[in-house]
Amino acid sequence: MTEGPPADGRGTSGRVRAWVWPAWHRHAMTTTVETPIDVERARDLRRMKLFAAGLLVLAAVVYVAARLAGERTGVIGAVEATAEAAMVGALADWFAVTALFRHPLGLPIPHTAIIPTRKDAIGESLGAFVQTHFVEAEVLAERVRAAHPSRRLADWLAEPAHRRSVTRQFGAVVRASSEVLDDPAVRSGFESVLVGRLRDAPVAPIGGRILEFAVDGGHHQTVLEAGLLSLRAMLGDNESILRQQLGEESPWWVPEPLDDRVFDRLYGGIMDFLTELAQNRHHPLRQAVDERAADFARRLRTSPELRARGEELKEELLAHPHFRIWTNELWSGITRAAVHAADDSESELRLRIEDALASAAQRLSADPQLAAKVDEWAVDAVCYVAAQSGDEVAGLIATTVQRWDSADTSRRIELQVGRDLQFIRINGTVVGGLAGLIIYLVSSVVG
Repeated sequence: MTEGPPADGRGTSGRVRAWVWPAWHRHAMTTTVETPIDVERARDLRRMKLFAAGLLVLAAVVYVAARLAGERTGVIGAVEATAEAAMVGALADWFAVTALFRHPLGLPIPHTAIIPTRKDAIGESLGAFVQTHFVEAEVLAERVRAAHPSRRLADWLAEPAHRRSVTRQFGAVVRASSEVLDDPAVRSGFESVLVGRLRDAPVAPIGGRILEFAVDGGHHQTVLEAGLLSLRAMLGDNESILRQQLGEESPWWVPEPLDDRVFDRLYGGIMDFLTELAQNRHHPLRQAVDERAADFARRLRTSPELRARGEELKEELLAHPHFRIWTNELWSGITRAAVHAADDSESELRLRIEDALASAAQRLSADPQLAAKVDEWAVDAVCYVAAQSGDEVAGLIATTVQRWDSADTSRRIELQVGRDLQFIRINGTVVGGLAGLIIYLVSSVVG
């Protein structure tokens, strides 16, 4: 049994004091209050309990005084009846309120200490109540529609500071993701996916389609012109080497001036030819290139031999040791670039995200149909989550309450509602006294 206030040296008196010491006061003394709010609530609860107990004591004092007066009629009789009924009402309501949280006076009276003894059942009932009345699709849908999430989202995104906050959070997500993506297992998974996709993709037909697209759009001519001009520039940069090579290959008996003249004619003709070929898209050789390219594109798409050869080359590439190095470098480069862009507040990526968010806010504000769609999406999402997680919510509440200590559960609930429950005791004292007075007056009139 929990000890009451210190005994004064008399063992029997100490035990009696421990017995009659109010259970609520012993509980308050042994309970550790964690937060300032709990401290305030405990203080208010003690104050209200003292007030309710004071009314009971006042009714008892008045009753004893009326009994000692000796008169059972008139005003004294009415006061006695009122005080007696007030004590009965106060004691009855004290018992009812106390029985919720503990055994009154520590006596194991049946159907008392309801909250500690039925804690698990209360948790299950609370979970079922929340699931039925709060995590219910129709209720949630009505609340979400009334909240107009699209309007709130548009107003929130209209603030530049909020958009920057979104991009900062995006950067944090990218950084956290990069740590996961840098894991060797993830790298291996990326390589497996890449290799699988490449192995499933037919190289020759894809190359044929790309080449057809280039020929149809004339894009290959641009590449050809760049190649011709590059070749001309290379020949120009290496004229002396070519001249020397011609001299070495020429017979010894050919005069050097003749070699120079032959070289100048050949070199000049080649340079003029490359210049004309690069500048004239209607040159017969350019037309021949078009025809050859179109024919090769068709053969890439339709020729079994070229398809087989393309697959052989692809397998050789995938099996090459440097391919793994390339994939690792590609993956590392992608993640590093993403992290750098996400960390830099002035990066093109973050600026584009902010612009996209601002544009989305404007569209949500100006387009009622889009706003209505966003609201319905939010409703569907909330209802889906409610349908999928209703049982989990109820189970979470029930299991959470089950893990609570019985005494701690009782304390938590009493701190929340105990102050208001003391008004039941106060009202019971007042109403009981009024009822006793009315009964006395009626009895006097009838008698």
